[in-house]
Amino acid sequence: MTGIGETLYQWVSEVYPHRRSLSSPGTIQTLEFLKGKLPNLKTHEFPSGQKVFDWTIPPEWHVESAFLEDGSGVRILDYENHALHLVGYSIPVDQSLSLDELQTHLHSLPEQPSAIPYVTSYYQPRWGFCLTHDQRLKLVPGKYRALIESRFIPGVLRVGELFVEGETEDEILFSTYICHPMMANNESSGIVVTTALAQWVSQLERRRFSYRFLFAPETIGSIAYLSQNLPQLQKNLKAGFVVTCVGDDRDYSYLSSRAEDSLADRAARHVLQYHHPSYKTYSFLERGSDERQYCSPGVDLPVCSIMRTKYGQYPEYHSSLDNLSVVSPSGLEGSFEAYKKCIMALEANTHYRRRGPCEPHLSSRGLYPSLSKKGSASNTRTLMNLLAYFDGKRDLIEVCDKIGADLIESLPIIESLLEHELIEVVE
Repeated sequence: MTGIGETLYQWVSEVYPHRRSLSSPGTIQTLEFLKGKLPNLKTHEFPSGQKVFDWTIPPEWHVESAFLEDGSGVRILDYENHALHLVGYSIPVDQSLSLDELQTHLHSLPEQPSAIPYVTSYYQPRWGFCLTHDQRLKLVPGKYRALIESRFIPGVLRVGELFVEGETEDEILFSTYICHPMMANNESSGIVVTTALAQWVSQLERRRFSYRFLFAPETIGSIAYLSQNLPQLQKNLKAGFVVTCVGDDRDYSYLSSRAEDSLADRAARHVLQYHHPSYKTYSFLERGSDERQYCSPGVDLPVCSIMRTKYGQYPEYHSSLDNLSVVSPSGLEGSFEAYKKCIMALEANTHYRRRGPCEPHLSSRGLYPSLSKKGSASNTRTLMNLLAYFDGKRDLIEVCDKIGADLIESLPIIESLLEHELIEVVE
């Protein structure tokens, strides 16, 4: 472990309170936080009303205040107390309603009576409040005042992008989203782990690949970005990952791309197999995040996802229970390390070919025991197997999968073979 977990948890605590939405002051606040960590971050702006494929960029949503009062003026719900109390993109309202009339605008979770649900209505004009079911059951007949001071203004939808140039135009993509308010695992964890990965990649002395890090509102953000950058991505992207739900200490999960066997899929599966072998596998049929856009027909990008507990599979998901208690320094650090190992695997992944016929004389190079006896060759088994399968036809991930070796642990062996000029890279 690198000890980065405490830093990541501190970052989560900073971005968690931001009142993000598709396009809102909270989203700007998060992008400003990212700019402080990634000074070269660029912001792309898509104006309200712009068509992006089959979608239209919505207006910006600004909330001055929102609350629900009973007939005696007691404030029951207040947006100031928790952002999830207000249905996302609620239209302005100032009404007096009976309890029966009010119920049609309330949302709660009977199966989780202490949780405030996360509810949005981005593309249909509605208004509403969210509350715990315990609170809802305590409402009594009478008059209630619902006040929502919100504004919809022509503005822009913002996508943050950091591009880190490598030795080639071949690219690796990391994408996360910046639109969910006050959810620690489902939203904030992806933001901070992606930020840490961007910092780490930027500091590498050598990068074979170029790296693109995207921070976009879910769905509409990735669609907007693809509408302007699809040809370049289709030409250069070799592997990509959607980073979300990476902060808890429970499971590791892998969601495949639609292609199922892309370079990204193979790297993710290899890393998880050797470092988190109890991970759970989900097919693309169980998708739910921006892999829907990156892997859609006509886009066909090689994008998969490594998560801790998959979205929708942990009880706190999309509710106020997804708070800072759900994520942990060790959970965040574990996800960072898993993705870092994927980067290391991808950077090392190439085709190697053994130089010369038959086995080389390893003991003369200090690579094999000079005294032959039972068990003496066990420590060099991986080295021998690598040499046996380095024929220039299989890439390194495939070879390591074939011989049952952890690619990350094999890197010093490969470096030694290169130093002794026993293998060569096949372009």
